[in-house]
Amino acid sequence: MKRKIGLLLGLILMAVCATAAGELRIYTEQYPPYNMTTNGQSFAHNTEDISGLCTDILKGLMANTDLEYSTKLRALKYGLNRAGQHPEHAIYCVSKTADREPLFNWVGPLASIKWTLFAKPGSSIELDNLEDARDYRIGGYNGDVMTTYLDEKGFDVKAISNNGLNARRLENDQIDLWVADGLAGPYLAADATDITGLEHVLVFRETPMYLAVNKNTDPEVLQALNEGFEKLVASGQKEAIFQAYGL
Repeated sequence: MKRKIGLLLGLILMAVCATAAGELRIYTEQYPPYNMTTNGQSFAHNTEDISGLCTDILKGLMANTDLEYSTKLRALKYGLNRAGQHPEHAIYCVSKTADREPLFNWVGPLASIKWTLFAKPGSSIELDNLEDARDYRIGGYNGDVMTTYLDEKGFDVKAISNNGLNARRLENDQIDLWVADGLAGPYLAADATDITGLEHVLVFRETPMYLAVNKNTDPEVLQALNEGFEKLVASGQKEAIFQAYGL
């Protein structure tokens, strides 16, 4: 009898471990309108507390799979570290950079960002190309791919940890330009500072954003995610989500 009970407990324990290991843990950041909390806070513990364009796409993708998953919203750097270090972990919506590419498998693209330089409302700054921005102080966001790109190119970039506050820095003449996504920048500015009417000075690049899945994640999980995304696109759901956001 003791042997049977021990065997039964062992099977139960194995089942519990398999279930826990099978859950895909997904991170994102506060980056409206792509990913954002429903209550305006800078973090969220549950999937139902996170909204946005990329979030809607992710939910549609996951609905096409049988995978168990959870979603949390944290700072970008934290989410990247967690997803990069642990199997069955992922992060969205992120760009595929040279340093990130070997750490992840990439599902998507879910959306694209337009690398945009903004100036304060009423600014007379005009740029014909990116090189024209070398004489200006540029505000950026710690860990962001656009900020990193400009910094590595030798531009005068001053990054902070709260991206939306760059709009206040523009208004206070602490910076001349702010690099942000063309769609997200105005959302972030209005949310953090109530500043509207930013000047779109220059769009200098466009890059896709993905669901980045830890490289050591179970291949069957990755296959399910890719198939779920393909179904989302083929069914027209992805296009419908874009249209709902005016894109």
